[in-house]
Amino acid sequence: MGLKRLLEDLRKLVNTSVSRIVQEKIREFKELGGKDIDEIFKELCFCILTAGYNAERSIMIQEKIGDGFLKFSQEDLSLMLRELGHRYPDARARYIVKAREKIDDLKIVLSSLRDDKQIREWLVENIDGVGYKEASHFLRNIGRLDVAIIDFHILDLLDRYGVIKKPKTLTKKKYLEIEKILENISNQLNMKLGELDLYLWYLETGKILK
Repeated sequence: MGLKRLLEDLRKLVNTSVSRIVQEKIREFKELGGKDIDEIFKELCFCILTAGYNAERSIMIQEKIGDGFLKFSQEDLSLMLRELGHRYPDARARYIVKAREKIDDLKIVLSSLRDDKQIREWLVENIDGVGYKEASHFLRNIGRLDVAIIDFHILDLLDRYGVIKKPKTLTKKKYLEIEKILENISNQLNMKLGELDLYLWYLETGKILK
């Protein structure tokens, strides 16, 4: 099918009611990015939960735990994650409690750095359990739209359209290569990468989550 067909299908989607839902999501993301660091940190915890796990179930868990991300001990958080059915309760609890130690640093980085990709590098280097996908997801969800969230849904879609051959493993080099392709698509559609992701997700899954 190729890139031309993907662009055609995305342009059609932009001219439907999906566009209104996407714009509302973008507004919510930017609103969250303007909240205090505790609310922003809870969104980072959500993105840590999504690694190797279902996004919809992670949303449910995030709603149930709420401020617990800020105050539960590692043991209590692990227990709650297990009760709520998370696949990796011990590891995710450990990552979240360790990330809590960096809340003040996170606040400084978000307020002092303008470049989304620089912030992403800091997140990957300093927050255990956060790779390029999770860091990009977090940044998009707080209204920073200049990074691409490349998960298996996006890889499957790009492979199906013949835009890429789905890689066996997503290395940093491969992630950045595919991000360049997505940047080209977003530029042709006159939208940000974070906005494009919502349309791609809808095209692949029929849903818009976060």
